[in-house]
Amino acid sequence: MKKTNFYNLFYIFIITSIFGWLIEVLWTLIKKGVVINHSAVVIGPFNMVYGVCAVMLSLFLIKYKDKSNTKLFIYGFIGGTILEYILSIIIELVNGFPAWNYTGKLLNINGRVCLPYSLIWGFLAIIWVKYIYKILIDFIDSINKKKGILMMKILSIFLICDLIFSYTAILRAKQLDHGVEPQNFYEEFLDNTFNKEYLTNMFNDNWKS
Repeated sequence: MKKTNFYNLFYIFIITSIFGWLIEVLWTLIKKGVVINHSAVVIGPFNMVYGVCAVMLSLFLIKYKDKSNTKLFIYGFIGGTILEYILSIIIELVNGFPAWNYTGKLLNINGRVCLPYSLIWGFLAIIWVKYIYKILIDFIDSINKKKGILMMKILSIFLICDLIFSYTAILRAKQLDHGVEPQNFYEEFLDNTFNKEYLTNMFNDNWKS
């Protein structure tokens, strides 16, 4: 199986971030009958938690592709649980609020991880290593390399700007929620676009924390 490199990992991150966003949107549409933007950033369909997890699975589990499904399950169960816990802390530190809360679910730890999702990590490790990874790599390899590198550079710049927009939008929405009027054109722009109604659709009321 082809080894991972930055180029492949970047596109694995992008593809799975978009796919993760789509899964979340369809799930809430089916479950609740409403369309909720589950993106981690204010522009574009990028649920980056999925992307980061896919990259981690690729980096640390692909080398065990010849191991038994039982061992892969154990690796995924333990590694995925640790990763999810760490990501939960990082996201809360950056955004100022938790991205998910498993309080009330079976055998949860501080609401950050729980047994049902840890079991999913185990099964996902098997599916990822045995099937999904190769399919994604074959697709990425089918892209013209020169065009792929150019697009990677463009997307990298876009995502950096998107993260900045997202971070400042949350800060500005909190200010406006406390009655602070906009001080410049940029803050007016945020108030009219990525405002508290927009953020509530993405993060419920968690962004106010």
